[in-house]
Amino acid sequence: MSVFPKDFLWGGATAANQFEGAWDVDGKGPSCMDMATNGNHHHPREITPVLDPDKLYPCHDGVDFYHHYKEDIALLAEMGFKVFRFSMNWPRIFPTGFEDEPNEAGLAFYDRVMDECAKYDIEPLVTLSHYEMPFAMCQKIDGWASREAIDCYVKYAKTVMEHYKGKCHYWLTFNEINCGMISLGNYMSLGILNPGSFDLRHQNDDPQKRLQALHHQFVASALAVKAGHEIDSDNKMGCMIAYMLAYPLTPNPDDVELARERNQYRNYYCSDVMVRGEYPYFAPRLWDEEGVSLDITDEDRRILKEGTVDFYTHSYYQSQCASADPAEETSGNLFGGAKNPYLKETAWEWPIDPAGLRIMLNQVYERYQIPIMVVENGLGCRDEVNPDGTIDDDYRIEYLRDHIKALGEAIKDGVEVWGYTPWGCIDLVSNADGEMAKRYGFVYVDKRDDGSGTLERSRKKSFYWYKKVIETNGEEL
Repeated sequence: MSVFPKDFLWGGATAANQFEGAWDVDGKGPSCMDMATNGNHHHPREITPVLDPDKLYPCHDGVDFYHHYKEDIALLAEMGFKVFRFSMNWPRIFPTGFEDEPNEAGLAFYDRVMDECAKYDIEPLVTLSHYEMPFAMCQKIDGWASREAIDCYVKYAKTVMEHYKGKCHYWLTFNEINCGMISLGNYMSLGILNPGSFDLRHQNDDPQKRLQALHHQFVASALAVKAGHEIDSDNKMGCMIAYMLAYPLTPNPDDVELARERNQYRNYYCSDVMVRGEYPYFAPRLWDEEGVSLDITDEDRRILKEGTVDFYTHSYYQSQCASADPAEETSGNLFGGAKNPYLKETAWEWPIDPAGLRIMLNQVYERYQIPIMVVENGLGCRDEVNPDGTIDDDYRIEYLRDHIKALGEAIKDGVEVWGYTPWGCIDLVSNADGEMAKRYGFVYVDKRDDGSGTLERSRKKSFYWYKKVIETNGEEL
Protein backbone atom coordinates (compact mmCIF):
# COMPACT_ATOMS: atom_id res chain seq x y z
CA MET A 1 0.00 0.00 0.00
CA SER A 2 1.32 3.43 -0.93
CA VAL A 3 2.30 5.85 1.84
CA PHE A 4 0.98 8.65 -0.36
CA PRO A 5 -2.68 9.66 0.10
CA LYS A 6 -5.00 8.38 -2.63
CA ASP A 7 -5.77 11.95 -3.71
CA PHE A 8 -2.11 13.01 -3.71
CA LEU A 9 -1.43 15.73 -6.30
CA TRP A 10 1.40 14.52 -8.55
CA GLY A 11 2.47 17.00 -11.20
CA GLY A 12 5.13 19.47 -12.26
CA ALA A 13 5.97 23.18 -12.19
CA THR A 14 6.96 25.98 -14.57
CA ALA A 15 7.16 29.79 -14.61
CA ALA A 16 5.89 32.06 -17.37
CA ASN A 17 9.06 34.13 -17.73
CA GLN A 18 11.19 31.01 -18.30
CA PHE A 19 8.68 28.95 -20.24
CA GLU A 20 6.04 30.96 -22.05
CA GLY A 21 7.84 33.12 -24.60
CA ALA A 22 5.78 35.45 -26.83
CA TRP A 23 7.12 38.29 -24.69
CA ASP A 24 5.57 41.07 -26.80
CA VAL A 25 2.66 39.21 -28.41
CA ASP A 26 -1.03 40.11 -28.11
CA GLY A 27 -0.51 43.25 -26.07
CA LYS A 28 1.86 41.89 -23.43
CA GLY A 29 4.24 44.40 -21.84
CA PRO A 30 7.84 43.65 -20.78
CA SER A 31 8.47 42.09 -17.37
CA CYS A 32 11.55 42.69 -15.25
CA MET A 33 13.09 39.40 -16.40
CA ASP A 34 12.49 40.28 -20.05
CA MET A 35 15.25 42.85 -19.53
CA ALA A 36 17.82 40.28 -18.32
CA THR A 37 20.32 38.82 -20.81
CA ASN A 38 21.49 35.24 -21.01
CA GLY A 39 24.41 34.03 -18.91
CA ASN A 40 25.87 30.83 -17.50
CA HIS A 41 27.36 29.39 -14.34
CA HIS A 42 30.46 31.57 -14.67
CA HIS A 43 28.95 34.71 -16.21
CA PRO A 44 25.90 36.26 -14.54
CA ARG A 45 22.88 37.58 -16.39
CA GLU A 46 23.06 41.31 -17.07
CA ILE A 47 20.24 43.71 -16.26
CA THR A 48 19.74 46.15 -19.15
CA PRO A 49 17.14 48.90 -18.59
CA VAL A 50 17.23 49.42 -22.36
CA LEU A 51 17.28 46.39 -24.65
CA ASP A 52 20.62 45.88 -26.37
CA PRO A 53 20.22 44.51 -29.94
CA ASP A 54 23.59 42.78 -29.63
CA LYS A 55 22.56 40.71 -26.59
CA LEU A 56 20.36 37.64 -26.20
CA TYR A 57 17.29 37.78 -23.96
CA PRO A 58 16.24 34.15 -23.40
CA CYS A 59 12.97 34.97 -21.62
CA HIS A 60 11.66 36.63 -24.78
CA ASP A 61 11.15 33.23 -26.38
CA GLY A 62 11.38 30.81 -23.44
CA VAL A 63 10.43 27.50 -25.03
CA ASP A 64 7.32 29.06 -26.60
CA PHE A 65 4.65 27.44 -24.43
CA TYR A 66 2.43 30.25 -25.71
CA HIS A 67 2.18 28.49 -29.06
CA HIS A 68 2.80 24.91 -27.84
CA TYR A 69 0.44 24.80 -24.85
CA LYS A 70 -1.86 22.13 -26.33
CA GLU A 71 1.03 19.82 -27.16
CA ASP A 72 2.71 20.46 -23.80
CA ILE A 73 -0.38 19.87 -21.69
CA ALA A 74 -1.09 16.68 -23.65
CA LEU A 75 2.40 15.47 -22.67
CA LEU A 76 1.70 16.26 -19.02
CA ALA A 77 -1.58 14.37 -19.29
CA GLU A 78 0.24 11.40 -20.82
CA MET A 79 2.37 11.25 -17.68
CA GLY A 80 -0.81 11.29 -15.63
CA PHE A 81 -0.43 14.73 -14.02
CA LYS A 82 -3.03 15.56 -11.40
CA VAL A 83 -1.84 19.17 -11.04
CA PHE A 84 0.13 21.63 -13.17
CA ARG A 85 1.79 24.55 -11.46
CA PHE A 86 2.32 27.53 -13.77
CA SER A 87 2.46 31.27 -13.30
CA MET A 88 0.53 34.04 -14.95
CA ASN A 89 2.61 36.71 -16.60
CA TRP A 90 1.44 39.87 -14.83
CA PRO A 91 2.26 42.21 -17.77
CA ARG A 92 0.31 39.91 -20.09
CA ILE A 93 -2.78 40.94 -18.09
CA PHE A 94 -1.76 44.52 -17.17
CA PRO A 95 1.08 45.50 -19.57
CA THR A 96 2.46 48.30 -17.38
CA GLY A 97 0.71 47.40 -14.14
CA PHE A 98 -1.03 50.79 -14.02
CA GLU A 99 -3.93 50.19 -16.45
CA ASP A 100 -7.50 50.34 -15.16
CA GLU A 101 -8.68 47.53 -17.42
CA PRO A 102 -6.96 44.22 -18.20
CA ASN A 103 -5.64 43.10 -21.57
CA GLU A 104 -8.40 40.80 -22.81
CA ALA A 105 -6.03 38.87 -25.10
CA GLY A 106 -3.93 37.97 -22.06
CA LEU A 107 -6.95 36.73 -20.12
CA ALA A 108 -8.04 34.72 -23.17
CA PHE A 109 -4.69 32.92 -23.33
CA TYR A 110 -4.95 31.61 -19.77
CA ASP A 111 -8.58 30.67 -20.43
CA ARG A 112 -7.27 28.42 -23.19
CA VAL A 113 -4.58 26.97 -20.92
CA MET A 114 -7.03 26.22 -18.12
CA ASP A 115 -9.59 24.76 -20.51
CA GLU A 116 -6.90 22.47 -21.90
CA CYS A 117 -5.99 21.38 -18.36
CA ALA A 118 -9.65 20.72 -17.59
CA LYS A 119 -9.90 18.49 -20.67
CA TYR A 120 -7.44 16.11 -18.98
CA ASP A 121 -8.67 16.62 -15.39
CA ILE A 122 -5.47 18.43 -14.47
CA GLU A 123 -5.88 20.92 -11.62
CA PRO A 124 -4.17 24.28 -12.19
CA LEU A 125 -1.96 25.57 -9.38
CA VAL A 126 -1.35 29.21 -10.29
CA THR A 127 1.44 31.45 -9.02
CA LEU A 128 0.25 35.03 -9.30
CA SER A 129 3.74 36.58 -9.25
CA HIS A 130 6.80 34.55 -10.22
CA TYR A 131 9.53 37.11 -11.03
CA GLU A 132 7.28 38.73 -13.64
CA MET A 133 6.62 42.25 -12.39
CA PRO A 134 5.77 44.71 -15.18
CA PHE A 135 9.04 46.47 -16.00
CA ALA A 136 7.20 49.80 -16.18
CA MET A 137 6.63 49.48 -12.43
CA CYS A 138 10.35 48.96 -11.86
CA GLN A 139 11.06 52.12 -13.84
CA LYS A 140 8.33 54.41 -12.52
CA ILE A 141 7.93 53.49 -8.85
CA ASP A 142 11.05 51.40 -8.06
CA GLY A 143 9.03 48.21 -7.89
CA TRP A 144 7.88 47.03 -4.49
CA ALA A 145 9.80 49.81 -2.75
CA SER A 146 6.65 51.88 -3.32
CA ARG A 147 3.35 51.28 -1.53
CA GLU A 148 1.70 52.02 -4.86
CA ALA A 149 2.72 48.52 -5.94
CA ILE A 150 0.26 47.03 -3.43
CA ASP A 151 -2.79 48.46 -5.19
CA CYS A 152 -1.45 47.48 -8.63
CA TYR A 153 -0.91 43.88 -7.49
CA VAL A 154 -4.25 43.55 -5.69
CA LYS A 155 -6.07 44.87 -8.78
CA TYR A 156 -4.29 42.23 -10.88
CA ALA A 157 -4.89 39.42 -8.35
CA LYS A 158 -8.59 40.20 -7.99
CA THR A 159 -9.01 40.46 -11.76
CA VAL A 160 -7.61 37.00 -12.47
CA MET A 161 -9.21 35.26 -9.49
CA GLU A 162 -12.60 36.64 -10.48
CA HIS A 163 -12.08 35.85 -14.17
CA TYR A 164 -11.00 32.24 -13.56
CA LYS A 165 -13.43 31.52 -10.74
CA GLY A 166 -14.30 27.84 -10.85
CA LYS A 167 -11.41 27.02 -13.19
CA CYS A 168 -8.66 27.26 -10.58
CA HIS A 169 -8.83 26.60 -6.84
CA TYR A 170 -5.16 26.66 -5.81
CA TRP A 171 -3.34 30.01 -5.80
CA LEU A 172 0.14 31.06 -4.63
CA THR A 173 0.59 34.78 -4.06
CA PHE A 174 4.36 35.15 -4.58
CA ASN A 175 7.08 32.77 -5.69
CA GLU A 176 9.97 32.30 -3.24
CA ILE A 177 9.03 35.50 -1.44
CA ASN A 178 11.93 35.04 1.00
CA CYS A 179 14.40 35.80 -1.78
CA GLY A 180 13.62 39.36 -0.69
CA MET A 181 15.68 38.57 2.42
CA ILE A 182 18.90 38.54 0.39
CA SER A 183 20.44 40.98 -2.08
CA LEU A 184 19.86 38.53 -4.96
CA GLY A 185 16.13 39.23 -4.67
CA ASN A 186 16.31 42.99 -5.18
CA TYR A 187 15.55 42.99 -8.89
CA MET A 188 13.92 39.71 -9.88
CA SER A 189 11.75 39.40 -6.76
CA LEU A 190 11.17 43.00 -5.65
CA GLY A 191 11.55 44.93 -8.92
CA ILE A 192 14.19 47.21 -7.38
CA LEU A 193 17.03 48.30 -9.64
CA ASN A 194 19.51 50.08 -7.38
CA PRO A 195 22.06 52.39 -9.04
CA GLY A 196 25.23 50.46 -9.77
CA SER A 197 23.50 47.08 -10.11
CA PHE A 198 24.28 45.62 -13.51
CA ASP A 199 23.77 41.87 -13.09
CA LEU A 200 21.57 39.52 -11.09
CA ARG A 201 24.25 38.07 -8.81
CA HIS A 202 26.00 41.27 -7.81
CA GLN A 203 23.55 43.96 -6.79
CA ASN A 204 24.01 47.02 -4.68
CA ASP A 205 21.87 46.49 -1.64
CA ASP A 206 19.94 48.86 0.60
CA PRO A 207 18.44 46.73 3.43
CA GLN A 208 16.07 49.53 4.43
CA LYS A 209 14.56 49.69 0.96
CA ARG A 210 14.64 45.93 0.42
CA LEU A 211 12.93 44.95 3.68
CA GLN A 212 10.37 47.74 3.32
CA ALA A 213 9.59 46.46 -0.18
CA LEU A 214 9.22 42.94 1.23
CA HIS A 215 6.78 44.31 3.81
CA HIS A 216 4.72 45.77 0.98
CA GLN A 217 4.62 42.31 -0.61
CA PHE A 218 3.37 40.82 2.69
CA VAL A 219 0.52 43.33 2.81
CA ALA A 220 -0.33 42.70 -0.85
CA SER A 221 -0.27 38.93 -0.30
CA ALA A 222 -2.60 39.18 2.70
CA LEU A 223 -5.04 41.33 0.74
CA ALA A 224 -4.96 38.84 -2.15
CA VAL A 225 -5.56 35.92 0.23
CA LYS A 226 -8.55 37.71 1.75
CA ALA A 227 -9.91 38.55 -1.71
CA GLY A 228 -9.40 34.97 -2.92
CA HIS A 229 -11.50 33.63 -0.05
CA GLU A 230 -14.23 36.20 -0.70
CA ILE A 231 -14.32 35.56 -4.47
CA ASP A 232 -14.65 31.78 -4.10
CA SER A 233 -14.97 29.92 -0.81
CA ASP A 234 -13.41 26.90 -2.53
CA ASN A 235 -10.16 28.78 -3.18
CA LYS A 236 -7.08 27.56 -1.32
CA MET A 237 -4.49 30.31 -0.92
CA GLY A 238 -0.83 29.48 -0.32
CA CYS A 239 2.57 31.02 0.28
CA MET A 240 5.77 29.85 -1.43
CA ILE A 241 9.20 29.79 0.21
CA ALA A 242 12.65 28.97 -1.18
CA TYR A 243 13.70 26.71 1.68
CA MET A 244 17.38 27.26 2.41
CA LEU A 245 18.14 24.50 4.90
CA ALA A 246 21.29 25.19 6.93
CA TYR A 247 23.27 22.69 9.00
CA PRO A 248 26.12 23.61 11.36
CA LEU A 249 29.36 22.53 9.69
CA THR A 250 30.75 21.31 13.03
CA PRO A 251 29.50 20.94 16.64
CA ASN A 252 31.24 24.24 17.40
CA PRO A 253 28.54 26.27 19.19
CA ASP A 254 29.36 29.21 16.90
CA ASP A 255 28.48 27.07 13.86
CA VAL A 256 25.30 25.82 15.55
CA GLU A 257 24.22 29.37 16.34
CA LEU A 258 24.96 30.59 12.81
CA ALA A 259 22.89 27.76 11.32
CA ARG A 260 20.02 28.61 13.68
CA GLU A 261 20.12 32.26 12.65
CA ARG A 262 20.16 31.41 8.94
CA ASN A 263 17.21 29.07 9.25
CA GLN A 264 15.28 31.72 11.16
CA TYR A 265 16.04 34.69 8.98
CA ARG A 266 16.01 33.02 5.58
CA ASN A 267 13.23 30.45 6.07
CA TYR A 268 10.87 31.63 8.80
CA TYR A 269 10.88 35.44 8.76
CA CYS A 270 8.59 35.43 5.71
CA SER A 271 6.50 32.34 6.37
CA ASP A 272 5.75 33.43 9.96
CA VAL A 273 4.18 36.61 8.59
CA MET A 274 2.17 34.75 5.95
CA VAL A 275 1.09 31.75 8.07
CA ARG A 276 0.80 33.35 11.53
CA GLY A 277 -0.08 36.87 10.45
CA GLU A 278 2.64 38.69 12.33
CA TYR A 279 6.39 39.20 12.30
CA PRO A 280 8.39 36.67 14.34
CA TYR A 281 9.88 37.48 17.72
CA PHE A 282 13.39 37.65 16.26
CA ALA A 283 12.52 40.29 13.64
CA PRO A 284 13.31 43.36 15.81
CA ARG A 285 16.88 42.20 16.36
CA LEU A 286 17.32 41.64 12.62
CA TRP A 287 16.01 45.13 11.89
CA ASP A 288 18.29 46.64 14.53
CA GLU A 289 21.38 44.88 13.18
CA GLU A 290 20.52 45.89 9.61
CA GLY A 291 19.87 49.49 10.67
CA VAL A 292 16.29 49.22 9.43
CA SER A 293 13.20 51.05 10.63
CA LEU A 294 10.15 49.79 8.77
CA ASP A 295 6.98 51.73 8.11
CA ILE A 296 4.39 49.26 9.46
CA THR A 297 1.01 50.82 10.13
CA ASP A 298 -1.73 49.54 12.44
CA GLU A 299 -3.78 48.91 9.31
CA ASP A 300 -0.93 46.80 7.90
CA ARG A 301 -0.89 44.69 11.06
CA ARG A 302 -4.65 44.15 10.85
CA ILE A 303 -4.39 43.13 7.18
CA LEU A 304 -1.59 40.65 7.91
CA LYS A 305 -3.69 39.02 10.64
CA GLU A 306 -6.72 38.70 8.38
CA GLY A 307 -4.84 37.41 5.33
CA THR A 308 -3.08 34.25 6.51
CA VAL A 309 -2.63 31.42 4.02
CA ASP A 310 -4.35 28.03 3.96
CA PHE A 311 -1.31 25.98 3.01
CA TYR A 312 2.46 26.24 2.77
CA THR A 313 4.51 25.48 -0.35
CA HIS A 314 8.21 25.57 -0.99
CA SER A 315 11.08 24.86 -3.32
CA TYR A 316 13.84 22.52 -2.17
CA TYR A 317 16.95 21.87 -4.23
CA GLN A 318 19.86 21.86 -1.81
CA SER A 319 21.07 22.42 1.72
CA GLN A 320 24.09 24.32 2.99
CA CYS A 321 26.47 24.26 5.91
CA ALA A 322 27.05 27.23 8.18
CA SER A 323 30.54 27.93 9.51
CA ALA A 324 31.73 30.78 11.70
CA ASP A 325 35.12 30.39 9.98
CA PRO A 326 35.05 32.66 6.88
CA ALA A 327 37.63 30.42 5.20
CA GLU A 328 35.05 27.61 5.11
CA GLU A 329 32.35 29.70 3.42
CA THR A 330 33.50 28.87 -0.09
CA SER A 331 30.76 26.70 -1.52
CA GLY A 332 29.41 27.18 -5.04
CA ASN A 333 25.97 26.77 -3.49
CA LEU A 334 23.56 29.38 -4.86
CA PHE A 335 22.89 30.67 -1.34
CA GLY A 336 26.47 30.49 -0.08
CA GLY A 337 27.71 28.50 2.89
CA ALA A 338 30.42 25.90 3.36
CA LYS A 339 30.75 22.64 1.46
CA ASN A 340 29.17 19.60 3.07
CA PRO A 341 31.77 16.78 2.99
CA TYR A 342 29.03 14.12 3.14
CA LEU A 343 27.19 15.17 0.00
CA LYS A 344 27.73 14.91 -3.74
CA GLU A 345 27.23 17.99 -5.90
CA THR A 346 25.73 18.72 -9.30
CA ALA A 347 27.76 20.17 -12.17
CA TRP A 348 26.50 23.56 -10.97
CA GLU A 349 27.95 22.83 -7.49
CA TRP A 350 24.57 22.42 -5.82
CA PRO A 351 24.69 19.81 -3.02
CA ILE A 352 22.40 16.80 -3.46
CA ASP A 353 20.67 16.17 -0.14
CA PRO A 354 17.45 14.08 -0.26
CA ALA A 355 17.46 13.56 3.51
CA GLY A 356 17.26 17.33 3.89
CA LEU A 357 13.79 17.29 2.33
CA ARG A 358 12.47 15.06 5.11
CA ILE A 359 14.22 17.22 7.71
CA MET A 360 12.79 20.49 6.43
CA LEU A 361 9.27 19.09 5.97
CA ASN A 362 9.27 18.04 9.60
CA GLN A 363 10.65 21.41 10.67
CA VAL A 364 7.93 23.31 8.81
CA TYR A 365 5.07 21.07 9.92
CA GLU A 366 6.20 21.16 13.53
CA ARG A 367 6.15 24.95 13.36
CA TYR A 368 2.86 25.55 11.50
CA GLN A 369 0.69 22.40 11.43
CA ILE A 370 -0.85 23.30 8.07
CA PRO A 371 -0.79 21.30 4.79
CA ILE A 372 2.37 21.46 2.68
CA MET A 373 3.13 21.05 -1.01
CA VAL A 374 6.60 20.55 -2.49
CA VAL A 375 6.19 22.73 -5.56
CA GLU A 376 9.79 22.82 -6.80
CA ASN A 377 12.46 20.14 -6.63
CA GLY A 378 14.69 18.71 -9.32
CA LEU A 379 18.08 18.15 -10.87
CA GLY A 380 19.43 20.72 -13.30
CA CYS A 381 22.03 19.15 -15.57
CA ARG A 382 23.14 18.65 -19.15
CA ASP A 383 21.29 16.02 -21.16
CA GLU A 384 22.82 14.25 -24.17
CA VAL A 385 20.62 13.12 -27.04
CA ASN A 386 21.50 9.65 -28.31
CA PRO A 387 21.84 8.99 -32.07
CA ASP A 388 18.40 7.36 -32.04
CA GLY A 389 16.89 10.46 -30.39
CA THR A 390 16.46 8.95 -26.93
CA ILE A 391 17.72 10.61 -23.73
CA ASP A 392 18.90 8.36 -20.91
CA ASP A 393 18.67 10.59 -17.86
CA ASP A 394 19.10 7.94 -15.18
CA TYR A 395 20.84 10.54 -12.99
CA ARG A 396 17.60 12.55 -12.88
CA ILE A 397 15.58 9.46 -12.04
CA GLU A 398 17.97 8.66 -9.18
CA TYR A 399 17.76 12.21 -7.83
CA LEU A 400 13.96 12.34 -7.92
CA ARG A 401 13.56 8.79 -6.62
CA ASP A 402 15.65 9.58 -3.55
CA HIS A 403 13.72 12.79 -2.88
CA ILE A 404 10.33 11.09 -3.30
CA LYS A 405 11.48 8.42 -0.84
CA ALA A 406 12.39 11.16 1.63
CA LEU A 407 9.01 12.79 1.00
CA GLY A 408 7.33 9.45 1.75
CA GLU A 409 9.25 9.16 5.01
CA ALA A 410 8.03 12.62 6.03
CA ILE A 411 4.45 11.52 5.35
CA LYS A 412 5.06 8.47 7.55
CA ASP A 413 6.34 10.87 10.19
CA GLY A 414 2.92 12.47 10.16
CA VAL A 415 3.53 15.49 7.93
CA GLU A 416 0.45 16.41 5.88
CA VAL A 417 1.68 16.78 2.29
CA TRP A 418 -0.81 17.53 -0.46
CA GLY A 419 1.36 17.22 -3.54
CA TYR A 420 4.66 17.17 -5.38
CA THR A 421 5.44 19.19 -8.52
CA PRO A 422 9.06 18.80 -9.69
CA TRP A 423 10.55 21.88 -11.29
CA GLY A 424 10.77 22.43 -15.04
CA CYS A 425 8.75 19.34 -15.96
CA ILE A 426 9.32 20.46 -19.55
CA ASP A 427 12.76 21.96 -20.23
CA LEU A 428 12.85 25.73 -19.81
CA VAL A 429 15.27 28.63 -19.40
CA SER A 430 17.25 28.57 -16.16
CA ASN A 431 16.32 31.56 -14.01
CA ALA A 432 19.64 31.95 -12.22
CA ASP A 433 21.82 31.66 -15.33
CA GLY A 434 19.52 32.26 -18.30
CA GLU A 435 20.74 29.14 -20.08
CA MET A 436 19.09 26.09 -21.62
CA ALA A 437 22.00 23.75 -20.89
CA LYS A 438 20.82 23.40 -17.28
CA ARG A 439 17.82 21.17 -17.92
CA TYR A 440 15.28 19.83 -15.42
CA GLY A 441 12.49 18.35 -17.52
CA PHE A 442 10.93 14.99 -18.23
CA VAL A 443 10.42 16.43 -21.72
CA TYR A 444 13.39 17.60 -23.78
CA VAL A 445 13.04 20.79 -25.80
CA ASP A 446 15.34 21.28 -28.78
CA LYS A 447 16.71 24.68 -27.93
CA ARG A 448 20.27 25.75 -27.21
CA ASP A 449 21.92 28.52 -25.24
CA ASP A 450 22.39 30.65 -28.36
CA GLY A 451 18.62 30.57 -28.97
CA SER A 452 18.79 28.17 -31.91
CA GLY A 453 16.78 24.97 -32.17
CA THR A 454 13.53 23.59 -33.54
CA LEU A 455 11.64 23.67 -30.20
CA GLU A 456 10.64 20.07 -30.91
CA ARG A 457 9.55 18.18 -27.79
CA SER A 458 10.72 14.63 -27.02
CA ARG A 459 10.28 12.28 -24.07
CA LYS A 460 13.26 11.47 -21.85
CA LYS A 461 13.68 8.17 -20.00
CA SER A 462 12.50 9.97 -16.85
CA PHE A 463 9.18 10.71 -18.61
CA TYR A 464 8.23 7.04 -18.59
CA TRP A 465 9.61 6.54 -15.09
CA TYR A 466 7.55 9.41 -13.64
CA LYS A 467 4.47 8.16 -15.47
CA LYS A 468 4.84 4.85 -13.59
CA VAL A 469 5.38 6.69 -10.31
CA ILE A 470 2.08 8.52 -10.78
CA GLU A 471 0.23 5.39 -11.99
CA THR A 472 1.25 3.54 -8.83
CA ASN A 473 0.83 6.55 -6.53
CA GLY A 474 4.47 6.38 -5.57
CA GLU A 475 4.63 2.63 -4.92
CA GLU A 476 6.96 1.91 -7.87
CA LEU A 477 10.02 4.14 -7.77
